[in-house]
Amino acid sequence: MQARHHRKPLRPSRPHEQFTIAIAITAVIMSGGMLSGLLTSTTAPESRSVQESRIPPGEPSNTTRLDNSRRITGDITPKSVVAGPDGTVIANNMMYSHSSTLYDAESLELTGTVSDAVDLSEFGFADRAGETRGAPVEAVFSPDGEHAYVSQYSLKGPGAGETATDDCRHGDGIGNSAVFRLDVDSGQWDQVIEVGRVPKFLSISPDGSIALVSNWCDSSVSVLDLAEGREVRQIEVDSAPRGSVILPDDRTAYVAAMFADELYRLDLVTGKSEKVLETGRKPRHLMLSPDASRMYLTESGSDRLLELDTATAEVLRVAETGREPRSITISPDGLALYVVNYYGNTVSKFDTETMEEIQEVEVGQNPIGITYEPTQRRVWVANYAGSIDVFDDTTPAEEMM
Repeated sequence: MQARHHRKPLRPSRPHEQFTIAIAITAVIMSGGMLSGLLTSTTAPESRSVQESRIPPGEPSNTTRLDNSRRITGDITPKSVVAGPDGTVIANNMMYSHSSTLYDAESLELTGTVSDAVDLSEFGFADRAGETRGAPVEAVFSPDGEHAYVSQYSLKGPGAGETATDDCRHGDGIGNSAVFRLDVDSGQWDQVIEVGRVPKFLSISPDGSIALVSNWCDSSVSVLDLAEGREVRQIEVDSAPRGSVILPDDRTAYVAAMFADELYRLDLVTGKSEKVLETGRKPRHLMLSPDASRMYLTESGSDRLLELDTATAEVLRVAETGREPRSITISPDGLALYVVNYYGNTVSKFDTETMEEIQEVEVGQNPIGITYEPTQRRVWVANYAGSIDVFDDTTPAEEMM
């Protein structure tokens, strides 16, 4: 691991042994329901075909409506919910439940509860023997659905630093955190990658080789080499980085700096960072269109949804949302966007052809995460207060009248 003098290392005494596991990752990525574009990998066309073959036929998503809702409860406090490519859904329950929970997309049944407790000495951090607890925030699946990468808000255990908080009040005293990799079949963590302080959102390059992790309290993002299982660099942005996307050149990324009201464009190879847009209040979540020609940004403090040109970062269209829009997901055909309204306790569905809201549905308290599950054509909504709402999105609009 490269030395970074401005951060407190995960293991303070000396650089830890690199934990290296080679992983075969190719093709398209779904992150929080996001379909990333096609990149330069020679195996990408075949993998995309496999991914699309898992999506059942149906009507264009801007002609259907959310219907037939069901609610999942239990010992959960979901900060996020993310669908994999092959029928597995993961919810991440922060430090309030200390778990990630796995669900079958067809039956909606709970298939596993994974504790965030690990012994870091088993992952190459010899000075951190004993139980360490994480706090699962967000996740992204590998394209084959075999692994999920989960950001841990903080680590608590041997050698940990001060308590992590969103206001970062303990400054440099907050210890580095990590991304845990989950083997989905076994329900076990099989890799730990050190990142910065208070990591939140993750995105993955369309060729599956790189992950980008927002370090909330470092005003930076970590660039991870997933084949080597390590951080290769940090790139500075501004206060409270959160949402991100990686474009189909496999090196250009956009990151929203939430408390700075700014959007940044990054070169993941050179580490260059450039402010390209001053946004409205609290830009939070970014989402690519399936063809990667457009990206969508929520401004949670301005109650707005923006459509931007990915080549120029120019704002093309703006739509009003409900109160405090946070996360977004998009349908595989790119014709519908789904936005959670955190203080409105609703989800808004937008037609991307018109940028008009075509439906608003009530959900549980404080909806914060959302994902489109492609194998069943369902939308899953994580309600922070302790539930997940699931909607079919196949009912023709005329049948709802």
